[in-house]
Amino acid sequence: MDELTKEQVIKIGQEVMASQATILSEMANRLSNDFVLAVKLIHDVGGKIVISGIGKSGHIGNKIAATLSSTGTPCVFMHAAEAVHGDLGIFQKEDVAILISNSGSTQELVRLLPFLKKKAIPVIAITGNKDSNLAKKSDVFLNATVHSESDPLSMVPTASTIAALSMGDALSCALMKLKGFREEDFAELHPSGQLGRNLLLQVKDVMHPVSDLFCARRDMSLRELVIGMTQFPLGAACVTCGDELIGIITDGDVRRALQDIEDVMKLTANDLMTKDPIVVHTETRLLETLRIMENRPSQISVLPVTDPESSARILGVIRIHDIYKP
Repeated sequence: MDELTKEQVIKIGQEVMASQATILSEMANRLSNDFVLAVKLIHDVGGKIVISGIGKSGHIGNKIAATLSSTGTPCVFMHAAEAVHGDLGIFQKEDVAILISNSGSTQELVRLLPFLKKKAIPVIAITGNKDSNLAKKSDVFLNATVHSESDPLSMVPTASTIAALSMGDALSCALMKLKGFREEDFAELHPSGQLGRNLLLQVKDVMHPVSDLFCARRDMSLRELVIGMTQFPLGAACVTCGDELIGIITDGDVRRALQDIEDVMKLTANDLMTKDPIVVHTETRLLETLRIMENRPSQISVLPVTDPESSARILGVIRIHDIYKP
């Protein structure tokens, strides 16, 4: 850094984040019945939500619209500057408008109010100025007041945009709860990408069948075990008795044994295996499988897959790479 030390740069970042955290905490304590009215108005709408803003507020509005749509509330964004040049045709009977402006006096938004009133379109205003035209002439005013912006000049939309965004997220989450929005509903709206894959697919769709897996006997030597795991390179071997799972040995288990134990030639699969390992079933969704593998102090890279009707019957394995594979 030419003029600032690393410590000074870090401190600036910390101060910005701390400032915004304080602002959000104040907003949370300030939520009132107006928030309830806004949630009810959106929930009961017969049409769609139309969000409008300009500048940074427009970018925030775009994101809120996307979040609402992706959680089951039909919503579109209309750029305030384009509204009076034909885009007002987007409004239909039973729609609701959300107008975002920190000052509450953005002319492109204020000039929409007579049109919306004439069309009997309810207006929710997200603004930081309770005395503004936007706040006073809206049906519901959501207070997004910030005492100062977070930048060094207190001029750049930083804290105010975070406040508006948080208010939009709060609305979205309250509506999700009110509607009983489930993971299954989310999956239907997100069929593509990693998230959609994890929600829609089950273990059986990506697992490696037992025919591709090295299955070891309890008394198998380390040498036999390493040869077998090399021939079937899935990162693990299942220790079985018939088709019954009794343990699992991962590549990591073998490496740790070679590192920590001097006389490894006497080791058997029984010495190395994790007994009664965590398993998933063929019908388990990938999202839940990922949680089982990752949400723990020590992550799991390979899980045995067993029969849903018999947790002891081994059917194959699933690796964390299989979940993330495109």
